[in-house]
Amino acid sequence: MKKIINSILLVAGLAVAVPAATYAQVSVGIAIRANIAPPEIPVYEQPECPGDGYLWTPGYWAYDNGYYWVPGAWVEPPEIGVLWTPPYWGFEGGFYGFHAGYWGPHVGFYGGINYGFGYGGMGYYGGMWSGRRFRYNTAVNRINVRIVHNTYVNNNFYRNNNRFGFNGRGGSMARPTREEQIAARDRHFNATRNQLNLRQSASRNKAQYARINHGRPAVASMRRATDRLAAQTRIANRATNRAVRQTRVAKNQQRAATRQTNQAIRQQRTATRQTNQAVRQQRIAARQTNQAAARQQRAATVQRQRATNQAAVRAQRQQQRNANQSLRAENQARAANRQANQAARQQRQQQQQRQQQQRQQQQRQQGGGRPNGGR
Repeated sequence: MKKIINSILLVAGLAVAVPAATYAQVSVGIAIRANIAPPEIPVYEQPECPGDGYLWTPGYWAYDNGYYWVPGAWVEPPEIGVLWTPPYWGFEGGFYGFHAGYWGPHVGFYGGINYGFGYGGMGYYGGMWSGRRFRYNTAVNRINVRIVHNTYVNNNFYRNNNRFGFNGRGGSMARPTREEQIAARDRHFNATRNQLNLRQSASRNKAQYARINHGRPAVASMRRATDRLAAQTRIANRATNRAVRQTRVAKNQQRAATRQTNQAIRQQRTATRQTNQAVRQQRIAARQTNQAAARQQRAATVQRQRATNQAAVRAQRQQQRNANQSLRAENQARAANRQANQAARQQRQQQQQRQQQQRQQQQRQQGGGRPNGGR
């Protein structure tokens, strides 16, 4: 029986890519259900906001024949004035149901899950819309204020320190507030094409699956949902460049030391060659000695084995001869018994014949002494 049950229910827009210029309305409900809990929400670093107009969408655990992590990313919203309500897993009725995320004018209930970066479990404190521009709260977001100027600082927000991966018994026990219930009835939009592509890309990456990374995904976040490969390449290039620079410094330091040690090394090589030659000669002599000793040992072992085998063969033969003699004596005794028995039978038969003859003679004698006709 499979531990995970793929019960994909109807959630409009999550299974079908949406054209870039239009965004269908989405219903809020359970998209997938499973009978084991998702892992905890990992702790990771938020990349710097790429520019004005991007909103942060936190990473989350999705499912496709196993839980996998969809990285958090900065995303352009489908239209001005909407905010992102993250998806969440909820435990109810004996299974874990996946509630899809959506865009809307207000942030709704997302299970009391602490996704971080303004999503502390209730509401959103990462920023707000001011007219047609989005203002970023630098208390919870990484914003380069030299590039993005519409920022503010607000540390007065709801903090949830748990890392639960689901809502319900054993996880976050949060319940929707009245405002969140109202937000659930707002006009909602599907995840954008970029968000869907990001989720699909994560589902094809084995390193993102919890059974492989044990709750620590290989890629936990990225700068944009559209440039995953480019972001990874830049990160790898920066790491490579740092390693190259460190290697160059180390090589320059080593060169000076190498020049000083090369002369000593050349002198040591000559002595080493002489020592190696002497060691080789000693090894050859030792091998010859060992081979001779081994041959002698094998010869002595063979001789002992032969002597042991010969003694065993002689003893076995003597035992066989003794057994044969005993068998012959037993056979002779049996033959003598048979002859004695045969002679005894003959004597009994002769005696029985004599007794019968005597009875017959007596009968004749008795018959001759009677008168004729008398009985």
